[in-house]
Amino acid sequence: MELIKTIRLSQLAKSIFIALIGTIILAVSSKIKIPFYPVPMTMQTCVVLFIGVALGWKLGLATIALYLFEGMIGLPVFSGTPEKGVGLIYFTGPTMGYLIGFLAAVTFAGIFHYDKNIIKNFFKLTFATSFIYIFGMLWLGTLIGWEKPIFKLGAQPFLLAELFKILLITFTVTQIKKIRNFI
Repeated sequence: MELIKTIRLSQLAKSIFIALIGTIILAVSSKIKIPFYPVPMTMQTCVVLFIGVALGWKLGLATIALYLFEGMIGLPVFSGTPEKGVGLIYFTGPTMGYLIGFLAAVTFAGIFHYDKNIIKNFFKLTFATSFIYIFGMLWLGTLIGWEKPIFKLGAQPFLLAELFKILLITFTVTQIKKIRNFI
């Protein structure tokens, strides 16, 4: 019985450590950006997909939730922090919907079964990514007004780069899945 408790405790410690590493990678990816208005383009969406595929939906979701919590309590993990503010004030700005969309995207990226069919994998990852933009544009429209060209501001400028990121994960999905098997 004591051995089972020790094994469970070590698995929990391992999962927490992996989630913390994931939040660090995600924070670094948020700082790699191309300035756009009102939402900057970063490498975060690529890392969110990577985390989902590599860690699975449960640990991936825990990692993203921890990342969002870190940002909400004021750690400068989001794109534009600390220059444009930190904590809940920054979180509830124009990027909030996209950040919330990370939760759905990592869940779907982690749930899907990936195989050698690149086309299927591409569509699964595209589906997962779409939630980032759906939630992002819904929040952006609510925040800045629906009379503004929400798609033109909140999605269109990012689509070509997003295609590249999705293709990058698509072509490396079998290698990324080896991480999940190792964990």
